[in-house]
Amino acid sequence: MNFRGKTEEYINDKISSDGAGISILIDPIDYPSPEKAVSAGVKAGEAGADIVLIGGSIGVQGKVLDAVTKEIKSKVSVPVVLFPGNIATLTRYADAVYFMSLLNSRNSYWISQAQTLAAPIVKGIGIEPLPIGYIVVEPGGTVGWVGDVNLVPRNKPAIAAALALAGQYNGNRLILTDAGSAPKEGHIPLEMIKAVSSAIDVPYIVGGGVRTPKEASSVISSGADWVQIGTAVEGEVKVEDKVRGLVKAVKEAGKKKR
Repeated sequence: MNFRGKTEEYINDKISSDGAGISILIDPIDYPSPEKAVSAGVKAGEAGADIVLIGGSIGVQGKVLDAVTKEIKSKVSVPVVLFPGNIATLTRYADAVYFMSLLNSRNSYWISQAQTLAAPIVKGIGIEPLPIGYIVVEPGGTVGWVGDVNLVPRNKPAIAAALALAGQYNGNRLILTDAGSAPKEGHIPLEMIKAVSSAIDVPYIVGGGVRTPKEASSVISSGADWVQIGTAVEGEVKVEDKVRGLVKAVKEAGKKKR
């Protein structure tokens, strides 16, 4: 039996064909209005992003989530995927949801209880769960606080690699490391990316702190299969130009890696 849904197959196919992929994360709460969030998501999809993510750590739920997701989905040809802050970050208008276990949380709620509560809802509304082992690295930002995380020190790549491998062995078919939203320290160290990618055999996503095409290229060249970018696009007047530059860098690095 094949447990992989269309979106997961799409991710694997993109990595196989392009060597790397890129998602643009839209947090509706961080935009001046839902309309601005929709516009950014649509422009990102049109500019070559492989996935449009919607979500955030606090407050993204209900009517706003429904409206923004539905509108973006109606206007882009790429998958629209939810990045949940909790069990309320769900809507039937998405293609899939990051069904994440926060591997280094101190609180079992974020490791398995939230997932238990959300699973029947995900099945009921008919969106695809993407089984992701989620690891938060210093400084962690809002997600580190909300998720009661035992943050991985930036200078301890072996810890991140061991967590990622444990996540894979526990059945997660994707691994995501995240430094939190807009960390002043930047994205996680390249040494850590190399360690994690060398340890696991499943697709590896890096999020948090990737701001420029050069940084996106370095992340992919260091071993990541996918890069997730959010804050770098917020506030951009020319979203299409920003995303096109990031996409170009990711795809060029992916081709070299492939």
